[in-house]
Parts: sequence; C-alpha cells; structure tokens
Amino acid sequence: MAERSFAREVQQLRVPAGTEFRGEGILAVTKALLESGVSYVTGYQGSPISHLMDVLADAQPILNELGVYFEPAASEAAAAAALSASVNYPVRGAVTWKSTVGTNVASDALANLASGGVTGGALIIVGEDYGEGSSIMQERTHAFAMKSQMWLLDPKPNLPAIVQAVHDGFALSEATNTPVMLELRIRSCHLHGSFITRENKRPRFTLKDALENPTRDVNRIVLPPASFLHEKEKLEQRWPAAVQFIQQHQLNEFVEGDLDHIGIISLGGMSNNVMRALKNLDQADLFGNTRVPMYILNVAYPLIEEEVVRFCQSKRAVLMIEEGQPDYLEQNLNTILRRQGLATAVHGKDLLPMGGDYTVDVLQKGVRGFLERHHPAAFAKPVALAMPTRRAVVDEGVDQAPVAAPLSAAVALAPLLPPRPPGLCVGCPERPIFSSLKLVEQELGMHHVSADIGCHLFSIMPPFNLGATTMGYGLGGSSASAFAAGAQLGASKRAIAFMGDGGFWHNGLTSGIANAVFNKQDNVFVIVDNNYSAATGGQDIPSSRSVNPNRSTMHAIERAVRGVGVDWVRTLTNTYDVNGMRAALTEALSTPTSGPKVVIAQSECMLNRQRREKPAKAKAIKSGERVLKERFGVDAAVCSGDHACMRVSGCPSLTLAPSGDALKPDPVASVDEHCVACGHCGEVADAAVLCPSFYKATKVNNPGRLERWRDSLRQHIVGWLQARQWRARSERALFPLESLK
Repeated sequence: MAERSFAREVQQLRVPAGTEFRGEGILAVTKALLESGVSYVTGYQGSPISHLMDVLADAQPILNELGVYFEPAASEAAAAAALSASVNYPVRGAVTWKSTVGTNVASDALANLASGGVTGGALIIVGEDYGEGSSIMQERTHAFAMKSQMWLLDPKPNLPAIVQAVHDGFALSEATNTPVMLELRIRSCHLHGSFITRENKRPRFTLKDALENPTRDVNRIVLPPASFLHEKEKLEQRWPAAVQFIQQHQLNEFVEGDLDHIGIISLGGMSNNVMRALKNLDQADLFGNTRVPMYILNVAYPLIEEEVVRFCQSKRAVLMIEEGQPDYLEQNLNTILRRQGLATAVHGKDLLPMGGDYTVDVLQKGVRGFLERHHPAAFAKPVALAMPTRRAVVDEGVDQAPVAAPLSAAVALAPLLPPRPPGLCVGCPERPIFSSLKLVEQELGMHHVSADIGCHLFSIMPPFNLGATTMGYGLGGSSASAFAAGAQLGASKRAIAFMGDGGFWHNGLTSGIANAVFNKQDNVFVIVDNNYSAATGGQDIPSSRSVNPNRSTMHAIERAVRGVGVDWVRTLTNTYDVNGMRAALTEALSTPTSGPKVVIAQSECMLNRQRREKPAKAKAIKSGERVLKERFGVDAAVCSGDHACMRVSGCPSLTLAPSGDALKPDPVASVDEHCVACGHCGEVADAAVLCPSFYKATKVNNPGRLERWRDSLRQHIVGWLQARQWRARSERALFPLESLK
C-alpha cells in the first residue's frame, strides 16, 4: 500500500499530443518516458523520487497497453543491472532511485555498464537528495558521473525543461553509446506546472524482438583486453560525440544581459534560485530577464570547453554557482580558462558557502558580494536632487538610531520555534520494540546496538537513545559482525543488530543473516516487520501481507531466515505486547544456544493502517453503520507526574498539561487529539504495568436505540450524583459556593 494513490492522476498519461498537461514533476517524468518510446522501467523507491515508483505502479495498465515492462526492483543494484538489456539491443530503458546511497548500491553494475557502453538509450533518473532536508550523507551524484564517465543532466526546475531532459537523455545516450544520468532535486520532483504533450510511442524495438533475435558482442563485455579498449573508446569516440550532440542541440543555455563584463555560470537545477536572488537585488525581473549574463548548465557533466570560452572570453569575472563540495565545476572552469590563456577571474566558494543548501537567501549574499567587487555601480546610492523638504530630525538635535539590517525569516523565527527532532509516528508499532529493549537493559545492562536505515533508525533519538552505528540499507546485521568475536573472547554480552523488513529483502538476508550463519556468529538480530517498505512510502515487499494483483507477496521472513540456516527464531505478531517483546529479547540475549538468534517483531505500520481504516470508517459512518472509535486519556487526579509513560514510549501524542489541583503544581501527562489508541504509553509506564492513570474511552458512532437509552440513563445518574455532591459541599462550606460559579 503506497503512501498515496496516483490512480486518478495517471489517466492524464493517455492524453493526445498537443494537450496542456498539468501535474507534479514525477508525473511529467512518467509522461516523458512514454513519449520517448521506453521499453522497460525499473528502480527502487527512496526520497525524493519514491513517488515515481508509485506512479509507475498505478500506471501499470497504460504501460501494458504500450508494451512497456515495469518492475519494482529488489535493490538499486538489481535495477542498474537490468539496463544490460540496452547493451546489445536498441531498446530504451530507464531506472530510478535515491542518490547518492542508491547510486552507491548500484555502483558495480553502473561501472560495468558505463565501461562496455550501450546500444539503446539508457537513462538513470536519480533523486538528488542533497541539502538541509536530506536524510543521508552530504554527497552528490556528480562524483560518480565523472568517475565512470556517464553524462549528467541537471535540468531547470520547470516541467517543460524536465520533460525535454528525458527526451534529450535518451537521444544523448544513443548518440554516444553511454548511459546518461538525470538528477532531479526535491524541488523538481514535487513542483507543479504544465507542458505541451507529445504522442505516446510504443517501443520501436521491443524486449520480445530482443528475446527472439538474440545477439552478442564480446567487445562490450568488461574483460581484458576489451576493458582497455573501452577506456580508449570513452576518450576518443564517446566524449567528442557527447560534446557535438550537446552543442548541436543547445542543451545548455545562454541568457543575455547588459553587464557584459561579468557573468554567472549556474547549474540548471539551481537557476530558479539564482534568478530570484538577482531579482531581490534588482538585477532581474520575474520573467527571466537579467542584467547579468548567465550560462545555464543543463548538462552538469561534461563541461563543454568551447561554450565556456565563448561565454568567458570577454568577461572580467564570472561567478560559478555549484552546490556542495568538492568544487568540481569550479576547478574544471579554472583549468579550461587557464589552458586557453584567458585571465577571467573565477569566483565561487570564496563568496559562497563551501557546503549546504544554496537557498535564495544564501545566493543573494554571494551574488551581492560578486557584484560589489566587480560592478559596485549596481548598488550605488541614488543622488538626492535639491528639492524643498522638511527639516531632518538630525537638524533638530535628535540622534537617530542606526537602522538594523532586516533578518531572514529563518533567523528571525529560530528563537521562537522549538526544535523538532525526527521521531516515530503516533502509534508506531516499532516504538514498543525499543521500549522493551530499554526495559531489558535495566536488567541485563547496556548492549552494543547496530542500527540500520529505515523508520527504526529513529531509535537513536531520545527517549530510547539506542544504536551506535548505521552503515547502509540492510547492513545492520553486517555492522555487528566484528562483535561476533565476543563469544571467542569470553565476553558476557552479545551484540544486537536491527534491520527493517525492507532492508532485510534489499540486502540484509545475504549480507546480514546468511553471513552470520556462515560465520557462526552469536549475535542477536531483530527484524522489524511492519508489512511494507514503510520509510520510503509504504510500498509492498515480498513479506507484505496484502494481496497485490501484480506482485507475489506473503512470503514469510521466518521461512527465509530458516532457509539460510538459522535455528533460533522467534516471531512475535504483536509488538504492542511489551511483556512478550521483553521476554523474547531477554531470552535471545541470555540463552546458552550458540549461533545467530533472530527475533522477528511483526505489526503493521500504523500510518498505512490508518490510511486504510480511516476512509473505510468514514464511509461506514456516512452510510449509518455502527462504528467504534477508541481513544486513551489520562486522569489528572490519579497521575503522579512521574512521566514514565513519556520517558519509555516517547509517543508524540503525549504532552504535558496543568493538573488543575493547587496542591499538585507539577504538570501531569495528557493525551492529545492525535492518539490512535494503541495503548503503548499506558503499558510501558511503571515498567510495563498498565499505569492506573490511563483510561480508554470508546466513542460510538450511529449507536443503536438501546445504547442511546443507556447513555441517557448514565447522564441522569451522573448528574444526580454531581448535584448531590455539590449540595453536600455547600453544607460544609464557609461561604456560599454559588459565588464560585
């Protein structure tokens, strides 16, 4: 069950040529793939490109009509290896994943693909996850493109440019026999806009044609001596062909301006921010007209020497805008200019930050510094004309306070907004797992915990503070491998490794579990099974317990684990059972049985569960059916203010509230409106004994006649008891209680 359905939006993919297509960036990419005559598409979900996989899955009927094969790959490596179909056959293929982590996983296949080259167009669409909102290490795809010599497109963030980049990417790949990478930043993936469509095309050469007419070219297989010829071919044939194609089709853009002695060179994906920064400095308008000439690199790699010389030869200085480190383009730019004997000054990281997001505010400061140095007239103060005016305040002897520079929104709001660290969702079934482990550690002491990529990585944050390392998706088990020597060294504790069900199928089964069996490790492995690849948007995986008409699901993780040789396995089908989780973890950490111990903690992702149940309940209520809704609450009179419920569970629906009692000045726990009634907070309080201050309330929608009568009776009885209590208190009061009403 994906994060959201695109079933309605994908119907736009059928519109005829010449139609104005409106939608999100990822939907436009899908339409461009169909217009390009793609034969097969595969990939692995990951922010910011996850929704592209969801769109392709929802568009399966349309893909089938056009003869396009689509599959969600088991990993990025599997997706990249599928591009081998384009090595010997003129079929167009596209793959997609999150970069740079996905590119790292796919690196072996990509390096081989780039070495041997391709016959059909091979397009790699990567979600460039760099900057403040990133969930990974701060690296860029540029380095990999340079290392393996694959052309890298970085289109301007608007739908016509993105769609054109898809078409150009396939054509460039075929013209140069080289795979092409197309990077889309998060703004490009989720922006909305419009473009004029072209006709969807069936593949000119299909996978069926390839199967029925097999061919092979031994010179494209990466083995010596062919591999030495590949390097020569890259330099002597593919590179010149790429330069020629890029120049002839004008993939890069030149924007004229009246300040001919200076210029700005910007990557296409950053051009909107650059233009907005210029506009804020009164050097450009809203329509793309700028006083400062610009050279927009829709092709980030390679840098075209002839175009660079053409742009820079008449300029005193240029500003190279390149996000992140190392400054590949700035170095390349300096090399080209000095080789050509041009004295044009190159600025970049001297005026802009070495790393981090190049927001409009950041770019505005860098561009201002560049203009102040090489065109100070841009900020010259206007000369006042001699006109009658009122006497200035200073002439009257009153001192004027200096005017403070305006603060950016981020700086101004920083002291007002509380920090919001990442955490698990309300009612997340993974939270009880970590609460149970914290309770176990109270008895057995702290253990080394290797974390993994996924929602469960939030266990490293308060209140759990678990996890010492994370090495990659599905590598939680491998991360603890060195600590398997503990038994040989006589250590009294075992290492613990976590991985999710998505990571398990992606990499963990072989790299973690099978490796542990082979090496007779004594570590404890906890596999968090929440039915989906939850962190990437809720996509189905082999162990999903939902019926998927296009995929084979319901393959139990326990069977796979036992299949590679694990003997000690415990599967818990309700992670909210803290006592059960606690007992299983305690047994795994203390059992005398040797070999790897695997605990499979299984409960459905609450976010996906709510996505499924809420619409169903709303529909039932609207149709008049009786529906129960449960909520938890805290009795302020009973709550001791210990707050163990928060310390051990950390649920976002728990907050603090005044006790309402003058003799109890400290705040008490309170449950807000986001509660989903999982019951975890009350269960873990007081060391996994249900805290007496918690209560569960059940709201009945569309109650029956008997339930309405009972409710009316309860209200009358409670009202009578309250009136009786009020009268008793009035008799004992020193002054009339009516005055307090």
